[in-house]
This record gives sequence, structure tokens and C-alpha cells, in this order.
Amino acid sequence: MEDIYKLNKIPESLMEIPQPPKTLYIRGKLPPSNMTYLAVVGSRKYTSYGKEICEKLIKGLKGYPIIIVSGLALGIDSIAHRSALDVGLTTIAFPGSGLDNNVLHPRTNIYLAQDIVDNGGCLISELEPSWKATLYSFPQRNRLMAGISKAVLIIEAEEKSGTLITARMALDYNRDVLAVPGSALSSNSNGTNWLIKQGATPVTTSEDVLIALGFNIEKPIKTDKEKYADCGKDEMRVIELLREPMPRDELIRELGIGVGSANALLSIMEIKELIKEELGEIRKN
Repeated sequence: MEDIYKLNKIPESLMEIPQPPKTLYIRGKLPPSNMTYLAVVGSRKYTSYGKEICEKLIKGLKGYPIIIVSGLALGIDSIAHRSALDVGLTTIAFPGSGLDNNVLHPRTNIYLAQDIVDNGGCLISELEPSWKATLYSFPQRNRLMAGISKAVLIIEAEEKSGTLITARMALDYNRDVLAVPGSALSSNSNGTNWLIKQGATPVTTSEDVLIALGFNIEKPIKTDKEKYADCGKDEMRVIELLREPMPRDELIRELGIGVGSANALLSIMEIKELIKEELGEIRKN
């Protein structure tokens, strides 16, 4: 296990917030301050949609000088850390406990925590290393995640959740808030859809995230073969049906699967930019 030590100097971004930390303990190595820090947070009880879009968005950030920040919690936080590691991005975690393995929270993420450190990232906490997690330590650490980041990306959130606390803190600190829109029928999307109504930037692609972070990108033109290379059987069925634009209800009838499954499939395909809905009809993108 890496040694736990005190940071000699609190990062400037954290000194700007209303209640800056007096002390920060760290395990691992703090990335350079000139990197772009992006906090990615969301529901502990995530959906398959939340998992897929989180992985897809982070995968598209590969190769950019971006640090993924999250809270080591179960759910979207863990998926964000693991997705970053999978594509070679550095990630840092703010657990709601001290950093000693005897108290690190949650216990099930001890190996993930070590992977974060082993791959050039770090764990950070203002709590004493042996401090056990408490109810108030989680919102306390949320302010640090929001404060150190240039922007906060919300993947899934219910109307009353710790994720929205992080979003509100980010707004208070003049950080950008990005949110993934979701189904109006899913409680996990109530929080993100509400944030978008309040002015958060909606994001559905990695390019959206990169633009929000200030990167200049040029979108390559893909052939149909490249565009549909990772499509499943149901997705290809939709593509085949959309030789001409179709109303959603008609398309769902033609698919011959349940309405809930069909709507979920179409939502994921919209996120992938395979299809789009305009003027009451769905068409290939």
C-alpha cells in the first residue's frame, strides 16, 4: 500500500471555494494542475443506460489531458473510475472516509482504490487517515470534488440525491455543470432532466463534453460500416426499418418488442447518434 502523506500545498482551485480544506491527505500522486479536471458523478443505483453512457462518454475522452474525478462510491462513481483506467486516463478519488485501508469506504472498492493509485492517480481526503465514514462526510467531500474540477458531469440522479448536492455546489463555485438527459419515465433521470431545465449543459456525446471543456475538435466522417460496426441485432433491425423516417409508435410496432424495451433501445441509439427524432418522426442520423 502506498504511504499516506499530507499535501504541502492545497491546490489553488480548492482555495477558491467558500470553505477550503485546511489539510489534505493523499495516497498516490496528485496530477499536474494544468490538466483539465472533470468530476463524473451519478446514482449508486444506476441503470444499464447509465452504465453504458458513462463508459461511452469517458471512452471518447481518451488521449486528451483530462483527469477523471469521482467519489469512489458504488454505482456511477465506480464505473467512472474504472472506465477511465480502461482507456488510460488518470483518475482521482475523494472517498467519504480516511484513506487507511482499515476504514476506506466502501470496503468493496479497496482493490479499485489501489488500481487508481497504481495507474498514476491518487486518493484524497481532508479527514484523518483512520476516520470512518459518516453521514456528513459525504456531502463534505462533494464540495472538494466540485471545487477541484473545471466541470461536473452528472450521469444519473434522482430528484433528491447526493449527486444533486454536488451539482449545486459546482454552480455555487462557478463551475460548469453538464448533464446527460434521460427518459421521462425513469426516476434516475428526474434529477438530470431537472438540471437541464435549470440551465445545465445537456451532453449526449464525448464531443459535447470536450467542447464544454474548451477543447477544439474536428468530428471525423464515418462510413456506414464504421458507424454500425458495434451495433447489436436489435439496433440493426431499427436501421433496416428506417429506410424512410417513421413515427415512433409505428417503428415500435414494427420492431415487435415491448414498449419499454423499445424506448430504451431507441434512447441508447440516439445517444450513440445512430438515429434522431425530428418533427414527430425518427430517422437515421
